[in-house]
Amino acid sequence: MAATTFPSDDIDNLRSPLLPPKKKPPTEKLCIDDMLRKHCGEFGRWQLKHFILTSLAWALEAFHTMVMIFADREPDWRCVSGSVCDDSGGGGVCGLSPESWEWVGGRGGSTVSDWSLICGNKFKVGLVQAVFFAGCMIGAGIFGHLSDSSLGRKGSLTVVCAMNTIFGFLTALSPNYWIYRGAAGMSTFYFFSGGIALLSGVAYIFQTWRYLYIASSIPSFLYIILVLPFISESPRWYLVRGNVTEAMKLMSTIASSNGKHLPDGVLLALDDETSSTINQGSGYDITTMMTYKNENKDALVGSIIDVVRSPITRMRLFIAVALNFLGSVVYYGLSLNVMNLETNLYLNVMLNSVAEMPAFTITAVLLDRFGRKPLTVATMWFSGFFCLMGSLVGNVGVWKMVRMVCGVLGIFGMAGTYNLLFIYTAELFPTVVRNAALGCTTQASQMGAILAPFVVVLGGWLPFAVFAACGIVGGMFAFNLPETLNQPLYDTFGGMEAGLA
Repeated sequence: MAATTFPSDDIDNLRSPLLPPKKKPPTEKLCIDDMLRKHCGEFGRWQLKHFILTSLAWALEAFHTMVMIFADREPDWRCVSGSVCDDSGGGGVCGLSPESWEWVGGRGGSTVSDWSLICGNKFKVGLVQAVFFAGCMIGAGIFGHLSDSSLGRKGSLTVVCAMNTIFGFLTALSPNYWIYRGAAGMSTFYFFSGGIALLSGVAYIFQTWRYLYIASSIPSFLYIILVLPFISESPRWYLVRGNVTEAMKLMSTIASSNGKHLPDGVLLALDDETSSTINQGSGYDITTMMTYKNENKDALVGSIIDVVRSPITRMRLFIAVALNFLGSVVYYGLSLNVMNLETNLYLNVMLNSVAEMPAFTITAVLLDRFGRKPLTVATMWFSGFFCLMGSLVGNVGVWKMVRMVCGVLGIFGMAGTYNLLFIYTAELFPTVVRNAALGCTTQASQMGAILAPFVVVLGGWLPFAVFAACGIVGGMFAFNLPETLNQPLYDTFGGMEAGLA
């Protein structure tokens, strides 16, 4: 008679009851960084795709933030033919009768010409820009919390893009100054310098401010329908929310996309829960542990209060807030100050944006060689030095070009600082509060941006002097932060405390 064969699992089931059951291999618990390094790949096709797709969102910030440079500019004016128009006193149109002059290109070129935001009403230009950044500050706080809690990273990005599209269109339909001020304050923040360069070309084509707002809002809508469907949620967000199942599914997808395989017997865990194995004989199986995480997921999400309570992160937060505030005053101030330089507006904005790009490249190259802290100090002092030089030169003749170059180099230095701060700040805080901390520092940036338009209104050499002081003082503050180069990204406060012990 032929021999009977059994599947291996059936053979296990036929074992004698007197023999001990076959012991399953232990399950290895790994944090996300270790799992990426060992099994999924740290930077493969999946990471590259998401890097490119999410970076596109930063370009949208340029459209919604820097559009005000063109929409709120003061156009050129000329005397009406046949009228007496004498500007020898240097007072501009404020000393002329309204019938003796007109705006070049008509009243619809900018909000300034459309609503006569000149002379005694000039302060309203700075006010509307400040209100815009106040809206950014509120949005940063709200979405910083929502991205850590209910909405997640992808959900928050979707809502923000939709709001930018809607309120961008509504801004273009503003019938008067006060409605325009309210709509502008609803926009939120995300930025990339390449978008500024593109915006310069868009603004050159659409030189009527209402059409410009419509044109700058369309990309956000296109991003929602063409790009967001291909972006995944963050596995770290799933993990800290206790959704280990979804986090494991995503890690498996990452591994397969990178041409690797995620083996059985590995499980994601927060860094203060990781160990070499899970003891299968302890009475707790994988299902029990995952159920516990799902039932207690709210305990895995911290708030900004937790950041302040921790002695490790408290001072880090205060310094990071100060650096982002001072850096924002310089960056947005120099960007808006192009209106005071009396040079070609489109060319100047283009040069500023182009100057940022090598700053990103240089800081990225030097980041892992010299560390975060030295580069932060160096870039802030570099910007402060050239702003100081800009405050010492005049704004006549060839000195106009010298001051413009100082502004471009100031932007170069502060763009490098911004690039560093985004990475540096994220590395200073554990995952459970990382986005809350980033939201807080972004609010500080918006507070600096709120102040920047009022500094620009001062005119003359004063804006450059203020920017110089901010850059130099900011570099001094950066000396008090720890270096994070080659340090792990912690998931929880417990993991951070254990790692620094």
